[in-house]
Amino acid sequence: MNTNRSLPRRAALAATAVAAGLVLAACGSDNTTNTAGAAPATTTAPAPPEADRHNQADVTFAQGMIPHHRQAVLMSDMAAAHGTSPDVKALAEEIKKAQAPEIETMSGWLNAWGEKVPTGVSMDGMGHGDGSGMPGMMDDQDMDRLGNARGNAFDTMFLTMMIEHHEGAIAMAKTEKQQGSSGPAKALADDIITSQTAEITHMRTMLRTG
Repeated sequence: MNTNRSLPRRAALAATAVAAGLVLAACGSDNTTNTAGAAPATTTAPAPPEADRHNQADVTFAQGMIPHHRQAVLMSDMAAAHGTSPDVKALAEEIKKAQAPEIETMSGWLNAWGEKVPTGVSMDGMGHGDGSGMPGMMDDQDMDRLGNARGNAFDTMFLTMMIEHHEGAIAMAKTEKQQGSSGPAKALADDIITSQTAEITHMRTMLRTG
């Protein structure tokens, strides 16, 4: 008799113990999550975008290469109007298609960096005057002579001047690769060296073969 009476009582006690355990577990979970004394989670600040990591050499490269490219585009436009050789005109069009987008890219960098974007074919008071302080840049007299030339004389003058122009751009790009810190700017410098070196070789061949 005593054994039979104790069974319901034991069952009730077991159920009470389980319920109490669940309540304690829930409280323990709340305390773990909301403990006032817990150390705050540490966060690492995101790294700045690659284009934002730059130095003065990157700024100088972009501010110099923009007007340098603009002059090459102007010379290429002259080839379409004054040149005779289809090969010269085709080369001029390739130069324009390559360099015009690069001008936009470098202008975007300077805007993002809070730096001045040159206007026209000069550095606008940045120490380069009419652009003759940059390697390979034609001065006003050179551009006038090219603009006044026609036919085969233009083609020869265009190729000769563009070789010098490209050599100047390559020199500027090599300086950027050595001194710059912006990954995109150094990558563009590398592209300029590769593409314009190949174009110089092509233009020299065109001059030799007439």
